[in-house]
Amino acid sequence: MKKNKVALIGSGYMGFGMVKNLLKKYEVYIIAHKNRDPINKLVKLGATEVNNYKDLINKKLDCLMICVTNTPIALTIAKEIYPMIKEKLLIIDLTTHDKNGTSEMNSVLSSENVIYTVSPVMGGPVQSQEGVLGGIWGGDINSFEDSKKYLNTFCKNVYNFGSVEKAAQAKLLSNFLSLLTTTTVIEFFRSAKKLDLDINLLCEVAKLGSGNSGAFNRIADKAILGDYKGYVFSVTNTLKDLTYINDLLQDSNNAKQLSKIAMNFFDSAKTKGYGDLLVSELIEKEY
Repeated sequence: MKKNKVALIGSGYMGFGMVKNLLKKYEVYIIAHKNRDPINKLVKLGATEVNNYKDLINKKLDCLMICVTNTPIALTIAKEIYPMIKEKLLIIDLTTHDKNGTSEMNSVLSSENVIYTVSPVMGGPVQSQEGVLGGIWGGDINSFEDSKKYLNTFCKNVYNFGSVEKAAQAKLLSNFLSLLTTTTVIEFFRSAKKLDLDINLLCEVAKLGSGNSGAFNRIADKAILGDYKGYVFSVTNTLKDLTYINDLLQDSNNAKQLSKIAMNFFDSAKTKGYGDLLVSELIEKEY
């Protein structure tokens, strides 16, 4: 039986696990980039590497996924590939966009040949490889089931929020909750160190209370063993997301102030040269 052809642009931290799971059901194409380690591993697993967008589109894909760092990069890709799309193509945009990003992408990709949908995800690289991410979907309802058959290879559940704009807002608000919790967990560890408290006991106590959370466990379970790489998301990307969140929440005064505090926290870390670190590595740093 012939397999559907799927391509993913952006085989990094998150994209690696996505492709790994997509390969179980589909013929998968990936685009070359400078970080060779994930590309080489995925090729060994059966993915096909192509060198440019023209070659990618010429594969007569059934579905193209875009999983890149930010809205400007996604828009640049959209503008480049749009003129090349001559046949019907489902695009699933996995990028975390700013508040206007999905509308701009939809405008750029407006064509009878393009079905533009979005599905930013909740979870990290571990959940991506395990296939248990949460998809936040938006688009034309007629494309929901078709999108799900691809997304379900790496998502435990896919939730339909309606329009692409609503899905993008839902993703940013979900990140507002998770990133502010993460910021608190980092300061929890730093403060415990300054107060010379037994972090093992403190974490055990915390897990019994309402402060327990997914973000806490992702960081704490490794950090108490001296491994500060439990939360696989960089300081720079966190600052980017919080900037998007702060912009979205401009009309919600208290929420805006909270996101601003967290944004300043990571901006200070980036200014000190810690932008490439994972956020949980900040536990060890002074800034």
